[in-house]
Amino acid sequence: MSNESQSLSSEYSNGQLIGLSLLRVLIGWHFLYEGIAKLSNPHWSSAAYLLDTKWILSGIANSLVSNPGTLNIVDHLNMWGLTAIGLSLMCGLFSRWGSLAGALLLLLYYLFHPPLVGLEYSKPTEGSYLLVDKNLVEACALFVLAMFPTGHITGLDRFIQRLRS
Repeated sequence: MSNESQSLSSEYSNGQLIGLSLLRVLIGWHFLYEGIAKLSNPHWSSAAYLLDTKWILSGIANSLVSNPGTLNIVDHLNMWGLTAIGLSLMCGLFSRWGSLAGALLLLLYYLFHPPLVGLEYSKPTEGSYLLVDKNLVEACALFVLAMFPTGHITGLDRFIQRLRS
């Protein structure tokens, strides 16, 4: 066992480590499912989401949608990024990087559709939000997971760590 995983496993109870690992796997499932759902739909595009952007990133969103080549790149980065992040988190492989990449992607989603007073979006939301929505909560959870690399204990990162030792 590496020093980092020994340190984590000795500082925290099994319940805490299982809880963090479960959180990582569940968020990974969410990312993986979203990525595969988009990949399996040949007509999926982020254009409608981007065109509905309000606030400070609306100009960038309109610019992305106005160029079909750029939009295609954004769509593929989104689909494959979600899938890769999901696999990373579920398998505990490069989980710190997967957590940070997932958090940054969710923060982008948050900034493109912030839950601010006076902003109305064409697609109905799942609830009533003010400043804090599911993207922000999940991004914060991923930042926490990046600080506690559970992949070194319950993931493939453990085997990579052993190979390095």
